Amino acid sequence: MANSKRTLFLKRRLRVRNKLRKVNVGRARLSVHRSNKNISVQLIDDVNGVTLASASSLEKDLGVLGKNNVEAAAKVGTAIAERATKAGVSEAYFDRGGFLFHGKVKALADAAREGGLKI
Repeated sequence: MANSKRTLFLKRRLRVRNKLRKVNVGRARLSVHRSNKNISVQLIDDVNGVTLASASSLEKDLGVLGKNNVEAAAKVGTAIAERATKAGVSEAYFDRGGFLFHGKVKALADAAREGGLKI
């Protein structure tokens, strides 16, 4: 029986997240969500279950409202990097979820690295 795209996505997300949790104990998690219209990212402290910082293409002050392209992802990555430094986080691990590390997800990670966040 063929697996649906959604089932494969969920399996990939769990596989990626579980592998990352084993090797990055005590570090904050930079979690990415990409939809067809927007991209968002959260910096999460899994020990306390708290979101430390977040950024999204839905925010008006980023100037990419409702856009989901590589430039919008780069602006969101830059925004999360500066918000992470304000929150006192200098390094985190990059949780791409079930999304492939390509295109918008890669642009977001590269922009966060250039912004000073060690991923």
